[in-house]
Amino acid sequence: MQTKLTLRLEDQLVEQAKSYAAQAGKSVSQIVAEYFKLITTQNIKTNTPSTPITQSLRGLLRESKLDEKDYKKYLEGKHL
Repeated sequence: MQTKLTLRLEDQLVEQAKSYAAQAGKSVSQIVAEYFKLITTQNIKTNTPSTPITQSLRGLLRESKLDEKDYKKYLEGKHL
């Protein structure tokens, strides 16, 4: 069963959503439904939805020997 949902959004955001949907070959309703599915099926432990790109990177460095000290050293070198 499908139910109608009314959203109140800024005009500019609506136009951007329509443009994005047209480029993706989908309706705005399909885009919104896919997003709602994405954010409601995330791992409940984190309570923070992850984008597909973030999910693909998660655990990538698990086998590396880098730690927080290495990251801090990198940041210091980059910003000082």
